[in-house]
Amino acid sequence: MKIYKSGADGAAAPNIEAELEAINAFAKTELTAEQVYTFSVVLCDNEVDRDYEKFSEEALGTLSELFVGRTGIFDHDWKATNQTARIYRTEIIREKGVLNSLGEPYAMLKGWAYMLRNEKNAELIEEIEAGIKKETSVGCSVARRVCSICGEEAHPNGCGHIPGREYSGKICYLELFDVKDAYEWSFVAVPAQRAAGVVKRFGASDSLKDFVQTKQGGRFFAEYEALEKDAALGREYKNALRNEVLRLGLLCDPKIYEALSENAKFMGASELENLKEAFEKRLEDSFPPRTQLPGRDKTVSFDGDEYMV
Repeated sequence: MKIYKSGADGAAAPNIEAELEAINAFAKTELTAEQVYTFSVVLCDNEVDRDYEKFSEEALGTLSELFVGRTGIFDHDWKATNQTARIYRTEIIREKGVLNSLGEPYAMLKGWAYMLRNEKNAELIEEIEAGIKKETSVGCSVARRVCSICGEEAHPNGCGHIPGREYSGKICYLELFDVKDAYEWSFVAVPAQRAAGVVKRFGASDSLKDFVQTKQGGRFFAEYEALEKDAALGREYKNALRNEVLRLGLLCDPKIYEALSENAKFMGASELENLKEAFEKRLEDSFPPRTQLPGRDKTVSFDGDEYMV
């Protein structure tokens, strides 16, 4: 997380009156320049982060609006006593010629925050000035995560592509769209985004993956990874089973194949196994195995026309 501090070297903000006007929009009593300490933070950017997720331009634009007025706390601990600072304006920053790791124009969401200059905040202000308190994370809700390989939305069954792996030389990541809400931003110890220093939390641990990435659920991360690997094997088995059912259906009747080609995508493993067994039985009845040997005590004539050896 990069922190750009106004007043770190004693210099005034570019337009004190405009800054105070934006700050006082959130204050019940009018604050003066002497009463507030302001600083700016890079909340997030469009770089692929350590979780192999990436904010889209659309997401950054929505977040720039939603984060105005949001409070800064510590470690995503949603307590009123943890409220420390408040974002009073944001801006999406682009630098000409700067690209992210994907070769796209780099963009960051920068926020300006204020806090009161009082005894309670004196130590925190000193730590910010000293560069000790730097890393932050954002808490937000994202509705859509799109696979960079196939373009499908991430869902419980998954598309089969695993973020972080390479497919034909292309890294898999999930691009984030359709931001629903921005909850807060926090000072944290370990960032996920390398440049902006952001660890994202989507909602209040709405999924198992979100939970194991929190402080409370971190002890279950190894178990979660093992389950993910087992799930990947299960998806591979299901895909192979689906292909076999379609193959057998085509052998039984081309019309059956046409009817199944779309519906099979939504069938569970047990349904596919039952269909596979039924198709195999039908093919066995239609094309029973024939033997070239007679039964016991039976004599047959063989002229070579019926069988080829």
